[in-house]
Amino acid sequence: MNSEFTIAVHSLVYLTHLPGHMASSESIAANVSTHPARIRKVMGCLRKHGFVKTKEGIGGGYILDCDPDEITLAQVYRAVSCGSFKPSWCTGDPEQTCPVSSNAQRVMDQIFADAEAYFETYFARITIRSVLEKIKQCP
Repeated sequence: MNSEFTIAVHSLVYLTHLPGHMASSESIAANVSTHPARIRKVMGCLRKHGFVKTKEGIGGGYILDCDPDEITLAQVYRAVSCGSFKPSWCTGDPEQTCPVSSNAQRVMDQIFADAEAYFETYFARITIRSVLEKIKQCP
């Protein structure tokens, strides 16, 4: 799991909290506690997938372009983080004669794929609106 997923969810929840209002990358970054350039990267991906619209220039920024009651964390995950469970480093060597070394990566790849499918199924039950509602219930 990478941090882009958390940034994307936080940003979408923040925009849901400000219905009909534009938010600049600077204001979203201040709310998320990260750099505006990082926000722009994640928001560009969210725009590409139809979650937000953008307006450039003075008074510009990002505005929600989806129904927060229908957008699930699974959709956000697929947009910004799909495949992030599997590490980039590979273990073992398929050319080895040792069965552990030659098969470990194949087995680990399947384990990571299964874990990702499990989390996507779980995330599919959670909407952006429900995250905001949970946040509002916190003391």
